[in-house]
Amino acid sequence: MGVGSQASESSTARQRDVFDKDCPARTVLDKLTSRWGVLVLAALRCGPMRFHVLRDRIGGISEKMLSQNLRTFTEYGLTERTVEPTIPPQVSYALTPLGAEAAEQLHGLLAWVGANAETIVRFQARTQ
Repeated sequence: MGVGSQASESSTARQRDVFDKDCPARTVLDKLTSRWGVLVLAALRCGPMRFHVLRDRIGGISEKMLSQNLRTFTEYGLTERTVEPTIPPQVSYALTPLGAEAAEQLHGLLAWVGANAETIVRFQARTQ
């Protein structure tokens, strides 16, 4: 194996190592696990939703943040946007198979947080 081959293997390994600062997966991880990203994907696990229904489901999210997350997830192939040819047009969002897989993984995290949040908050209060 030549030096060039080792450099190529090293580069490929870095691209798959989320602990490496240059790993492209870091960008995806940042979007998926952002404050609103997790909630957007989790909310869409229930099925397609219109924008305002999704906004109302996720308490506290602004329309701007919801739009940004949906746009990013659509660009990443995690959600799809469907426009109904009505007057006015009705837009709905749904998870793609890739997005559904990501949402399923995040669901476990959300379940764990929900089950343990009280304990963690109590512990934090004791240590302050």
